[in-house]
Amino acid sequence: MSSSPQSGWRFLVKTAVDRAAGLVGLVVAAPVLVGAAVAVKATMGSPVLFRQRRPGRGERVFDIVKFRTMREATDAEGRPLSDAERLTPVGRWLRATSVDELPQLWNVVRGDISLVGPRPLLVRYLPRYSPEQRRRHDVMPGITGWAQIHGRNAISWEEKFALDVWYVDHWSLALDARILIETIGRVLKRDGVSSDGHATMPEFEGTPVKT
Repeated sequence: MSSSPQSGWRFLVKTAVDRAAGLVGLVVAAPVLVGAAVAVKATMGSPVLFRQRRPGRGERVFDIVKFRTMREATDAEGRPLSDAERLTPVGRWLRATSVDELPQLWNVVRGDISLVGPRPLLVRYLPRYSPEQRRRHDVMPGITGWAQIHGRNAISWEEKFALDVWYVDHWSLALDARILIETIGRVLKRDGVSSDGHATMPEFEGTPVKT
């Protein structure tokens, strides 16, 4: 891993703003959080929250927290159904409105993630990245990011990772502010919630090697 471009006073400001905004966000969003928790409990039962190990800055692994959006369901042979088949109507609404992401404000307060940065993905993807794609872990992951306002899940993995690396190379506090502002519009429009034929995105299998 290369050294992180996020250091010095600018990173201290980013961290302070993140944690303060995370606390305020949890308080302001409390009614929505309670309502979403009740809806998930009523339609999917327990647990209300979904926890999963994700790699963050420097590939440090942490537990991300989100609202559950999928039910537990298997086929006749006991194999889990696809994400699209397990996604419930309530879960689809939570994802479309990004309400399922709100519990991650707790991760922001803890310092696991930032408000803005590349989305933290699955641990099993780590060995599948190219060296260039792996640079996305040189900065703090985030709830929203440069890739999220440029297509979210409606673009390819290669496009998403290229946008993540662009963010790494151009990171600034002003860029973070721009991304936050543009995210509001994207959420209201519900742009790029899913890739064609998938609940979110297909599995990342690695970038094909060009010959």
